[in-house]
Amino acid sequence: MKNQARAGLRTILRVACALALIAVLTLLFTRLVKVNFTTVALTYLLAVLGIATVWGLVEAVAASILGMICFNYFFLPPVGTFTIADPQNWVALFAFLFTSVIASHLSSSVKKRAEEAIRRQHELERLYAFSRALLLLDSPSELMKQIAHQVAQAFEPDAVAFYDRSTDTVYRAGPEDIPSDVSKLRDVAVQGTVWHDATSRIRVMPISLGGRTIGSLALQGGFVSETALHSIANLAAIALERARAQEAASHAEAVRQSEELKSTMLDALAHEFKSPLTPIKAAVTSMLADGLCNSAHQELLRIVDEEADRLNAMLTEAIQMARIEAGKVQLQTSPHSVASLVEPTLAKLRGAMEGRDIEVCIPGDLPAVMADPEFVGIVLWQLLTNAVRYTPPGSPLAVSARVQDEQVAVSVADQGPGIPVQEQSHIFEKFYRSREHRHLIPGTGMGLAIAREIIRAHGGKIWVNSEPGKGSEFLFTLPVAGKEVSP
Repeated sequence: MKNQARAGLRTILRVACALALIAVLTLLFTRLVKVNFTTVALTYLLAVLGIATVWGLVEAVAASILGMICFNYFFLPPVGTFTIADPQNWVALFAFLFTSVIASHLSSSVKKRAEEAIRRQHELERLYAFSRALLLLDSPSELMKQIAHQVAQAFEPDAVAFYDRSTDTVYRAGPEDIPSDVSKLRDVAVQGTVWHDATSRIRVMPISLGGRTIGSLALQGGFVSETALHSIANLAAIALERARAQEAASHAEAVRQSEELKSTMLDALAHEFKSPLTPIKAAVTSMLADGLCNSAHQELLRIVDEEADRLNAMLTEAIQMARIEAGKVQLQTSPHSVASLVEPTLAKLRGAMEGRDIEVCIPGDLPAVMADPEFVGIVLWQLLTNAVRYTPPGSPLAVSARVQDEQVAVSVADQGPGIPVQEQSHIFEKFYRSREHRHLIPGTGMGLAIAREIIRAHGGKIWVNSEPGKGSEFLFTLPVAGKEVSP
């Protein structure tokens, strides 16, 4: 309102100055310099053009009307009256009026276009300065407040308000406090529509990126075009998205470094624990072989021997998981038959099968697979030892293979109690143990997680089919040699 009052006062003063200029010229030609009325008309016309160029159309039209009146009264016969004797002078009078008005309009239009071009240039310069300032912002936590201050500094409006929808917070800047409540800013952010108030000269613009409204920006006053206002909102949205992307990337890098450090420490600790475990195992095995102890001591030594094996298996799993998480596992894949991958693991487990029947069904015409025998052996070991631990003694097991979806699927099936449906999606997670068996059967909960990562590294997948009371079937796939695996 204050700016409008000032602009109106300036216009009145300019009109008065324009009329004063015509009055001065009239006084000059009537009192001091004697010229014909043609020269007077041209002088008036030049004055009107100058007024239109310097000030604008309103001032020039006012000067044109006064010039026509003075020209008629002081210079067209009969002088001193508003009557015109010669009809030709009527033509001259109105020709002067139309010429001055049209020339004023053209001059004012040219001036406005020049001013518009200059204003656009200034807006572009301010937008460039604003975008450059946003690129230099280095504090994502205070980015919204900094954006509001940068808008106030670059475009000099009366007031700025920035609304962040994610935190429902308003950040204000500028010499004045924008008289707009949070509800209007929130409505614009939710509805995604522009809002104007001509009385208070407040404009509220939604800030959107990727079809999602993330906030709103309110400006009061200032000479900012609609195009520039849209550009400000877009630049603010890009800056916010960039800051959030950088923050997410920094967080991801911190998590990665933390996981790598954790894996390295776990690997080192596991190796340190294995160092004293090796002589303990060797000493117990030697004492059991010598048979020098009585039966009670022999039983205690067997317990130590079994627990040493258990601890060794746990440390081995910890080392494997640490290497997988640290990305230190390098697969050495080459074509292998499925039988050549399964048979060595079965041979190692013969003594631990407790007399179980193992049915092996691997067709001879199966295609070769691309695999690392050492790591696939770890997967088979985990699946077979789990089948032994979680099924009744003496129950049979089955190992089979078949072609499935242009890959080879290897299956390990048992006739145990099965796995509840609600747990099937969690059993491949690291450290997950079944509620029913976690206190009855020893384990770390890392075996299936290790198997999953190994199979993923091969480009396959691993899953389970199970029904409570009907046993479980664990399956994993390996790519066929010579064929690329679809992602």
